[in-house]
Amino acid sequence: MATPARRRLPNQVSLAPLGTLRTPVFLVAGKPFIVSAAGKDTQDRAMDTSIHPLRSFLFAPGNHARRVEKALTLDADAVILDLEDAVAIAEKPATRAVVAAALEQPRQGLLYVRVNAIDTEFCHGDLVAVVQRGLDGIVLPKVESAAGLATIDWLLAQLERDRGLPPGAIDLIPIIETARGVQQIDAILAAGTRVRRVAFGAGDFTLDVGMAWSRGEAELAHARAAIVTASRASGIDAPLDTVWVDLSDPEGLEASARTALQYGFQGKMCIHPDQIAVVNRVFTPSDAEVAFAERVAAAFAAAEAAGSASIQLDGKFIDYPIVYRAQRVLQRVAAIRRQEGR
Repeated sequence: MATPARRRLPNQVSLAPLGTLRTPVFLVAGKPFIVSAAGKDTQDRAMDTSIHPLRSFLFAPGNHARRVEKALTLDADAVILDLEDAVAIAEKPATRAVVAAALEQPRQGLLYVRVNAIDTEFCHGDLVAVVQRGLDGIVLPKVESAAGLATIDWLLAQLERDRGLPPGAIDLIPIIETARGVQQIDAILAAGTRVRRVAFGAGDFTLDVGMAWSRGEAELAHARAAIVTASRASGIDAPLDTVWVDLSDPEGLEASARTALQYGFQGKMCIHPDQIAVVNRVFTPSDAEVAFAERVAAAFAAAEAAGSASIQLDGKFIDYPIVYRAQRVLQRVAAIRRQEGR
């Protein structure tokens, strides 16, 4: 009797023997693939989160040069220089030059700029001012339609061409933060743009729908689930979760981050440097998770070699979905360790 073909989910990465996690070896489409450290040059960085994990995105007000300078030295995976909510209307045009200058400075992680919303008088000028070498991506607030997102994607393509940047060099992260944005999320992600991940903004969302934003955040469940599900269905990376605004409640921040992790978010936006360590810790697999994932991968590889597709480990039934989750854990922790130089 013929041996049944191994079950393989779409886009599934198969794990070969690991050796050391510092230079993990995977099989992609049956061929060995060694993930090496990304280059330091901003434009050469791969945006895939298996190369550069995106756990923490720290906002810094674009009109405060000292805060921007400090933010670039911190351990956030990415910094967002803000031209929107953090900058008064009268200061917005002048702040563009400050932000553009900051893009030329050394930094620890990736560097994004949040521009003003599509329907404002500032969005076009913001993009013209900041699209240059040194910019990793644009964060676009209050996205509500596929047409609006496609317009910004087209404008970025023109600016990249005019400024000698590779096509698609500038990442684009839309923030879904209104009822219409959540309702239109499937169409937004089907627009055929460069978008690889989206973010959720609970402050504007709860304001828009008239919800009270509670400490437990139960009211955010539907929006969070919709955004994560739509991201997965469209084949892009997991989304980024909303900020936590109560700086006096680090326990609440951790609970919010853990809830987001459980829903399937890959990271969380931050508004203060003190939030970075908590968020990075929550979105980094623990030592126990890594150890279990390594045991699952090893045990399942041995079982497959013996012709079995399911085993028990520590009294738990292990089949392909559990193995795929273990593979993701090992890929993620390998990328994080590489990023942190460990």
